[in-house]
Amino acid sequence: MKILILGAAGQIGRMLTKDLLEQTDNELVLFARNASQRLNIKSEKITMISGDFTDYELLVSTMKNVDAIYLNDMNSREGVETIAKAMKESGTKRIILASILGIYDEVPGAFGKWNTRMVGATGIQSHKEATALFEIPEFDYTILRLTWLYNQAGNSNYHLTYKGEPFEGAQVTRQAVSQLITDILQDESGQFLKTSIGVSEPDTNWDKPSFY
Repeated sequence: MKILILGAAGQIGRMLTKDLLEQTDNELVLFARNASQRLNIKSEKITMISGDFTDYELLVSTMKNVDAIYLNDMNSREGVETIAKAMKESGTKRIILASILGIYDEVPGAFGKWNTRMVGATGIQSHKEATALFEIPEFDYTILRLTWLYNQAGNSNYHLTYKGEPFEGAQVTRQAVSQLITDILQDESGQFLKTSIGVSEPDTNWDKPSFY
């Protein structure tokens, strides 16, 4: 399988590249601005593509040769619109994308209020609209609604909730998110197809993350 990582120079993108190289035989296409300068990774299983999320023609040509996509950054509305359009043109269906918690008003209690205050209603609405571009029948999507992120080497524990369930958990490591994506890409049961998953660390049902 060939995996395209959009936003490969981000923290999770770098961790995911390492995990996939170590745990799978997949070929990887690393897409980022100035990719060859920013990503010092040598492997015959890697292809580097330097580009921008708004470069429609480059995205279409890149996607035609891949089996699945991981989208690491949904902050540019123009970018995510271009990616969705390019997927339709190239015929690529499989995508895993990193969004944020709260897009379905699914975070209860004090933590939900804290999260809305920190992110802002405008930020949540923006991610909700961006995610909706992919949560459609044409795509085999897996939406990851990530809680607040931090780094801790060796901590790859994750807890999942699903769309329609209250979100649980105030924090999760980037290492855990990378491992989850790796697990999803290796899953053959189809259980993650056309799903929206809340991602957190077990036993962190607090009013806010421990690092705030």
